[in-house]
Amino acid sequence: MTPLQFETQYQAEWDELQSLLTKLSTRANQKNSPVPGERLASLYRRACEQLALARARAYPSHIVERLNQITSDAHQVIYQQREFGLGRLRRMIAVDFPRAVRAHAAYVAVAAAVFLGPLVTLGLLVYFNPELILSMVDAETVAQFEEMYSDSAEAMGRARAAGSDWAMFGYYIRHNIGIGFQCFAGGLFAGVGSLFYLAFNGALIGAVAGYLTERGLSSNFYSFVVTHGAFELTAVVLSGAAGLRIGHALIAPGRRTRTQALALAARESIVIVYGVVGLLLIAAAVEAFWSSARWMPLPLKYCVAAGCWIMVLGYLWRQGRES
Repeated sequence: MTPLQFETQYQAEWDELQSLLTKLSTRANQKNSPVPGERLASLYRRACEQLALARARAYPSHIVERLNQITSDAHQVIYQQREFGLGRLRRMIAVDFPRAVRAHAAYVAVAAAVFLGPLVTLGLLVYFNPELILSMVDAETVAQFEEMYSDSAEAMGRARAAGSDWAMFGYYIRHNIGIGFQCFAGGLFAGVGSLFYLAFNGALIGAVAGYLTERGLSSNFYSFVVTHGAFELTAVVLSGAAGLRIGHALIAPGRRTRTQALALAARESIVIVYGVVGLLLIAAAVEAFWSSARWMPLPLKYCVAAGCWIMVLGYLWRQGRES
């Protein structure tokens, strides 16, 4: 491709990106003309690739300089931190987090498949062959699970050593964030670590569910996990998806160096990690103070659980879209 063909082919994209940047610079006077953030990010990524290509092919300096200028301006607009405190937090919750999840939909789909596949498979296998639970946990742990979800348990899902809901709240925070960190940080091992922790945790949950179902404790178990699961299981999948994004950047950096690709992947996925922490904190609170309550009627628990699942999935699907 000649420089003229290159410039002709991508001129419209550069003009569009420049137009969006100009609109953002005067945004205070154009509150009724929102800038499409997803389109801006897409054009920015493409311009970065085109800049790398123009440099590699030694295209004329005016092309390289223009691309360098608009990518630099776009980077400043996208990644600068001009707003702090509650305003910044509101934007991350209302816009940045759900948009980042949708932008990484392919990674989310892979992470969900890797997590849910072993969960369903082990659940069925252990249900029909209960002794297989011992391939995942030892006999003492199995006995603890039966005790925690028995009809005689004072509070469902609570270990005997835990004296209060607040003690369990602290335990759930540490436990849940530990799992999320494993699934994300495992991406540094070319994504293999993320795949392993997703599959392992899915298999463990499925095995426990299958065993307790076979033992006739399904009502206690599912009424306990179904509500906070909307936040916790979603967070585990999303943390794995963020880890897979990191791993993919290491394996296939494209035209960038691996360091550049890793830096870009980290910037793109860190918003998901922030959102995951929020989901896990909500999950810990619900698990400690709602899920374990025995006095709650089961129909009410299942209705609230359905509402939570609809809210979480609807939020990730719709929130932050341009009107």
